[in-house]
Amino acid sequence: MTSIIAKTPLLLFQDLGMTEILLIALVVLLLFGGKKIPELMRGLGKGIREFNDAKNNVRQEIQDGMKDQPTSTTEQK
Repeated sequence: MTSIIAKTPLLLFQDLGMTEILLIALVVLLLFGGKKIPELMRGLGKGIREFNDAKNNVRQEIQDGMKDQPTSTTEQK
């Protein structure tokens, strides 16, 4: 059972129904308040955007590095 959960960490969220989602939303609303939720979502959006930018930069650097490497090296005698 542990290996299945380790392979699929979102397995725990597969059985969420509408009632559970509404309960989670209500708890978030009570904890953060109506005025703080837009700020929280804005910060979350910025964090996701920065993560995606960094991921794309790393991917581009790897692709550029692969283009710069010679495909095969042969020594002549």
